[in-house]
Formats: sequence, structure tokens, C-alpha cells
Amino acid sequence: MKPAKFEYYKPTTLSEALSLLEETGDDGKIIAGGQSLVPIMNMRLAAPKYLIDINGLSELNYIKNEDNILKIGTLTRQSTVEKSEIVANACGLLTEAISQIGHVQTRNRGTFGGSIVHADPSAELPLALLTLNGSVQIASMDEVRSVDAEDLFVTYLTTDIMPTEILTAVHIPIIKGRNGYSFQEIARRHGDFALVAASCIMTVDDQDEISSVRLALGGVEAIPLLIEDAEDIMVGETLSDSLLDKVVESVEFAVEPESDLHASAEYRTHLAKVLTKRTLTQAYERARR
Repeated sequence: MKPAKFEYYKPTTLSEALSLLEETGDDGKIIAGGQSLVPIMNMRLAAPKYLIDINGLSELNYIKNEDNILKIGTLTRQSTVEKSEIVANACGLLTEAISQIGHVQTRNRGTFGGSIVHADPSAELPLALLTLNGSVQIASMDEVRSVDAEDLFVTYLTTDIMPTEILTAVHIPIIKGRNGYSFQEIARRHGDFALVAASCIMTVDDQDEISSVRLALGGVEAIPLLIEDAEDIMVGETLSDSLLDKVVESVEFAVEPESDLHASAEYRTHLAKVLTKRTLTQAYERARR
């Protein structure tokens, strides 16, 4: 199938793009990488009257490390972030997460901000952003506001971003000291969306006791899920089988996946428990090293 007819605009500045969004309202749609929007339009599941192509907004394509905050423009290609030494040195979890997105061609076209805006609960970047306690910058004609990852995702494929707003940048605080990370997922085939994914960032002290931990799961709820009990259970402890069992028990109570064509709810719960152990163990060992 082919998409319904639409008018096409290609602004060259952010202010021009925001002005077009104000004018078109709910009938306007932003396109960047287009890997989610174009198939949806081709299947006539979406039929925007106006398509606003923001690929010409070079001001939104950058990677910076400023004041211990990793700043990434929304139009930066996923492959650029994956290969960036700045990102690898400041935030290895992000590099590891992006390497698991689709295929090389997917990452060459996909934008960093586009995946976050699309808000698929099984996608790697929303999960990584939540794990890393990041935030996004959202611009409209009236203001630029900052929204924490924990407040950004509302429900399935839905964020706090309004129709007249554009996500312009992602900010991630850089963790210092002895820290480790892990991002793992299980998919039916290489390149598919994950059935379940687990992501963790952890710090340890000089005695290898856990100082902080953020554990998050994807594919188990309508939005990425932060396992808040993990920190209460693990801080002040060294990793052990009994400690892992306690976290896994809390995960089993926290997740509420749905069954679909790809996996049953029971199987997704099982995967969440397995990946929780693997992810926490790898993050701990990396932190100790």
C-alpha cells in the first residue's frame, strides 16, 4: 500500500519547524528517520495531512560532554552514537544498548531522538534512557522544558510530548567512580524487537559493596519499567545468589506482561527473571574491575 496524500515541508531551522507545527496542529507530523512513521503511513494506520521533514535541522545533530552531562541532539543518527568515543568513554551502557538495535542499516537511518519519541516499550533507547536517569529537552514556540525519563513515557507509544512540540536533545548524567553496566535482551531473531530486555547501571565502593543500582526492564509493561525495589534490596550488600534471588522475586511481582503472537505472559515473566540475574551479575563484575 501507499500513504494517503499529504503536503511536504522541509524547514531548515528549529524555529521554522516549530512554527509549522503550530500552524498544522494535529494534522502535522514530524518525520526524521522515518522507520516507524513510513510503514505506519503505508498501511494507512496514520494519515497526516502535513509532513514536516526535520532532517535539515543541523543544529539538532551533535554529541557533547559538558559539565559531566552527556548531551545528544535528537537528529544524531544511532550509528553515530554507537561509534562515538565520547559516548563510549562517558556512558558504555548506551553504546551497548544501541548495538542491539535492529541491523546496521537500521541504525544508519534511525535517529537517536526518534526512537525515544516513538516510545515502543520493547525498544532499546527508551529503556537505556530510563536506566541512566536521563532527561529530554522539549521545545515549543513558547518554551523549552526538561522532562525526566521517568515522567516522559505515558503508555504504549505515547509520551508527554505535545503535538506542537519537538524533542530537541537528550541529557544523561555521567556516573563517576567504580561503576558497571549491562544491557541484555532476548529476541526471536537477530534484528527483531526484544521479547524482553534488561538494563542496569551499578556503582560499588572500595569493599565491593553496592553503593547504587538502577535496574529497568523492557517488554514487560506498556512503558519501560524501573525496578525500584532493586536499590532497596541491594545497596550496602555484596552480590550473592541469595541477593539475586531476592531481586528476582521482586521482579516477578512487579512485571505484568501481556501475551501476544510472539510470547506468552508467562514466558516474558520467565525471561525477565533470567535477564535480571544476568544483567545484575555482569554489571557488578564490571564495576569491580
